[in-house]
Parts: sequence; C-alpha cells; structure tokens
Amino acid sequence: TLRPVRKSHTAHSSAVKSLCSCHPHKGCLAHKEKIENFQSAWREDCVRAVLDRLFHLKAPLQAQSVFAELDQAFPKAPDPRTSTRVLSGCAKTLTLEMTLLALSWHEMNELELNRYHYNAVIDACSKAGRWTEALQLLSGMARMELELDTVTFSAAISSCEKGSEWEKASQRFAAMTQNDVEFNAITCGAAISACEKGGKWEKALQLFSVMMQSKVES
Repeated sequence: TLRPVRKSHTAHSSAVKSLCSCHPHKGCLAHKEKIENFQSAWREDCVRAVLDRLFHLKAPLQAQSVFAELDQAFPKAPDPRTSTRVLSGCAKTLTLEMTLLALSWHEMNELELNRYHYNAVIDACSKAGRWTEALQLLSGMARMELELDTVTFSAAISSCEKGSEWEKASQRFAAMTQNDVEFNAITCGAAISACEKGGKWEKALQLFSVMMQSKVES
C-alpha cells in the first residue's frame, strides 16, 4: 500500500537535512547529488500515490472528485517535473477523461505548464483516437505561445489519422513545415495514412515525395 502523499511532504524536508554532513551551501557535489537522487525518488513516490488514489475513484467519474484528490495530494503546488510525471502517468495508466481533468486542475490553479505537459495529454488523445481534444490542446498551446515540437505535431496528426480526418492531418503537417518543425517517419506515416484512408492518393503521394526528398528514414 502506498503511503499518503501529504505525509511525504513532512518527511521530505527533514530527510534532506540528514543526507550529508557537509554544509549545503559549500558546493559539495556529493551533497547535491544525494539531494537530487532523494528528490527524484520522493517525486516518484508522490506520483505513484496520486495515481493510486485516482485509479480507485468510484464511477461515474466526477470532476469534483478528481480535483479533491489532487488538492489533498498537493497542499503545496507541485513543481513542473512532478506535474510532468503526474500527467504522463495519467496518460499511460488511467483513462483519457482522468488525464484531461488532471490537466484542467493544473490550469485552474494556474500552475506552470510547458510543452512536455501538453505533449503527454495530446499523446493520450492520439492513442484514444480523440482528434477533437488533441487539436483543441494544440490550439491552446499556440495561444499560450508554447513551443510546438515534433512530438506535439506527431501526436496531433496521429489522432487525426485515427479519426479519418485526412484534411486536418494535412493541415497540421503543412503547419510543421511552415514553422520549420522537424518531422520524422512517424509524422509522415500518420499523415500519409490519413490521406490513404480518405481516398486522397494524390495527396498521399505528395507527402511521400516530401518524405523522400527530406531523406526521412521509413
């Protein structure tokens, strides 16, 4: 059984002090390394406990229940690395609805969010074939002027491919090239597959030609 996260906050500060006998401000590399290792382990412990709490929420899922669990788990705002692990963990082990609510909780509390947080959620949308939510998140990132990278576009295009939305997939692929975002075999494959599903063979061949000209390995 995982111990509650709230108790981990109390143990965290006292345990850090006992990691090394040297003065913490003297630049001791061993001290810094021990602290970093401890913080990483503590962060993983927090995330496992949070995911366990969310997993055991009773159906039907309600936003208030998810928000209450996260409020209890994090009486203090989680740092960006912890948030990344929480959202990635939700995306990998919980439902998409749970993942979207976890992201909403972060946004409601005005916590620091970056492309890694949104990439994790967009990837979850892609795997679930939920292209509408994926593109909404992509648009939100653009409005917040967050960097859109290869992972972002690949996940969004894959969601369009699974939703048989060839035109939207092509538009996002075009946006990548216009913004000089590097594409890879996954990106091209998803865009080409979307066009094939839509019966747009000419467009699929054009994308394949772009892939070959850019020397992207298939």
